[in-house]
Amino acid sequence: MKLNVLGSTRHRLSPIGIGLAALGRPGYINIGHVDDLENSYDVAAMAARAHAVLDAAYERGVRYFDAARSYGRAEEFLGSWMRKKGLSQKAVVVGSKWGYTYTGDWKIDAQAHEVKDHSLTVLLRQWRESQSNLGAYLDLYQIHSATIESGVLANNKVLAELARLKSEGIAIGLSVSGSRQREVIEQSLKLKVDGLNLFDCVQATWNLLEKSASAALAKARDMGIGVIVKEALANGRLTDRNREPAFAHKLEKLKQEAQRLRTTVDGIALAAVLAQPWVDVILSGAATIDHLQSNLRAVEVMWDEEAALELNELSESEETYWKARSGLRWN
Repeated sequence: MKLNVLGSTRHRLSPIGIGLAALGRPGYINIGHVDDLENSYDVAAMAARAHAVLDAAYERGVRYFDAARSYGRAEEFLGSWMRKKGLSQKAVVVGSKWGYTYTGDWKIDAQAHEVKDHSLTVLLRQWRESQSNLGAYLDLYQIHSATIESGVLANNKVLAELARLKSEGIAIGLSVSGSRQREVIEQSLKLKVDGLNLFDCVQATWNLLEKSASAALAKARDMGIGVIVKEALANGRLTDRNREPAFAHKLEKLKQEAQRLRTTVDGIALAAVLAQPWVDVILSGAATIDHLQSNLRAVEVMWDEEAALELNELSESEETYWKARSGLRWN
């Protein structure tokens, strides 16, 4: 895969990266996650599965790996894989996120899988934990799901600490989520610490169903800020695993275009994201090698105007999309 440069940073990464949200813990909201794990939830089995998927990704040219403190043991699995493989620091680009604490206790039916706290205390603690797991491999540290309500973009102590990390060579980013993600991105673009832009990267949800952040992401990229797209398959809603009767017509559209362009349903959905000129990397959330290989077919798709026109009608309002996402069950 041809490598892209992440915004104005020195980091060169593949157009498709691996997000470890579904690989680092037994429970997640992706449709069909329970089938992916084949009822094997002990730590050793989960670590072996993660390592196998990471191996397959690396062999296919994937060079960006994205974790978070709240993804169970994702950082631990990623760090142990890189050390076991003997990768040099320059061989991969690694990002992680702080701000959520994993509270799922390795259970699928946990009362609360993660707890959000964007305080300085949590940043300092989780930075130490991330360093312990990832060491010198860690290139990018992101605020996890920054929101207007959490106040993190107005917390001067947190911003000062992030600026300090940036001065030591760590790229600083934020991920956004929810129906107001466009507002958060716009606010972050205005944010400066000591007269300098704080953020090197923004990670947002964008897919054929949820396009509300398009203009904000394009503006960020124009400013030299790297753009990472997450949930490009809408947690499985944009795959043939989506059996919702109300989605049947949209799924048929996806299948028709996938067949015309000789790819898979997930391949066409990911290709739609890759076609956006402001995207540096999109994340595959695959938890199996088969799904990973299917996702990676997106780079071979010859996206065209016909596909863009035919699939434009899949788009939903922010409110509809995020209501549907909040209704996805941990499995």
